[in-house]
Amino acid sequence: MTEFDDAEFDETADMAALLDEADEFDVAPLRLTVDLAALGENWRDLARLSGRARAGAVVKADAYGLGIEDCGTALYHAGARDFFVAAASEGATLRAYAPEARIFVLCGIWPGQEQLFFDHDLVPVLASEEQLAFWMAVIAERGEHPCALQVDTGFNRLGLSVEEAMELAQDVSRPASFSPVLVLSHLHSGDTPSADANRAQLQQFRDVSAAFEGVEASLSASAGIFLGADYHFDLTRPGIALYGGEAVNGMANPMRPVATTESRILQIRTAKAGETVSYGGTHRLARDSRLAVTSVGYADGYLRNLSGAGVALRTSVAAGAFGFIAGHRVPVVGRITMDLTIFDVTDLPQGLITAGDYIELFGPNMPLDDVARAAGTIGYEMLTSLGLRYERRYLDGHF
Repeated sequence: MTEFDDAEFDETADMAALLDEADEFDVAPLRLTVDLAALGENWRDLARLSGRARAGAVVKADAYGLGIEDCGTALYHAGARDFFVAAASEGATLRAYAPEARIFVLCGIWPGQEQLFFDHDLVPVLASEEQLAFWMAVIAERGEHPCALQVDTGFNRLGLSVEEAMELAQDVSRPASFSPVLVLSHLHSGDTPSADANRAQLQQFRDVSAAFEGVEASLSASAGIFLGADYHFDLTRPGIALYGGEAVNGMANPMRPVATTESRILQIRTAKAGETVSYGGTHRLARDSRLAVTSVGYADGYLRNLSGAGVALRTSVAAGAFGFIAGHRVPVVGRITMDLTIFDVTDLPQGLITAGDYIELFGPNMPLDDVARAAGTIGYEMLTSLGLRYERRYLDGHF
């Protein structure tokens, strides 16, 4: 029997694991590639655009569907030190990958979660009088711990009203252990630079932030960063733009694509003019056709509204989705089903593609937001709807 020392065994095992991973990706029905180097560069670009303000990073919803562990690590290595999650459980997961970061929990804290916040050093974002009262009781018992305050300046979503926030700022009876480290608000029309509401919200937030003298302030998410220095304050909160999505309506997207999804062709079949395709027979072929049946469906976040026919959206948005393969855009035909989608590949030269090849669903050749528009939605929903069946590959590029 051949003997190996521990180092040789570890190296052999590591190589075998890498080969297994590569093989799984090479043959997977569905593939998701996440370019962590592009993610890091997007953060650096947004940090530069934030001017004198620091740039944080929003990694809620499993880093917009792309994986909070890997994306959080990449963003931390890029330089992010302020992270925003929606739920405390997300923050607890992130802590292992961002050890020295401040992690803000946007949905605040509720009874029974106290230990989670203290164990993982999470910062609750308090958004109501009820949460404030509960937090006061917590720190009275446990001692000082940082918190943040969310103020509603016109969104009518989460947040203290401006009046409640001003009263709190002027309340000399609040305990000394109450120590907010950030006051924040959110623009409801930041993606529309011409919207009058942006200036109105800015003015209200200026008043609030001035009342909390010495406390850092944050107003802008991805879209607000592009509105200019007036909106940056001390800390910006980029989200969708980090992951390559469009942040501002009517502006060319300057961000690098981060996510690429691909579906494997299971079969290429021929069909005659006059025949129908998929459920309901809603698409009738106008010519003899070649059809590529691929292994993606609405269970994988490839939304039914992307169908080429048979959904109500097609009455207002004429074209459904396209995929990309071998240098060609190919349209979805018929209804998308739970596990399968059919693309018309008739215009590709015979023999150029075969069963087993992959069609890009969105990525560098099929921009995420173009695909989203074909579904009548936004890139956020496309990313956060990714199902569990994608084999994932992360390209780090040494960050």
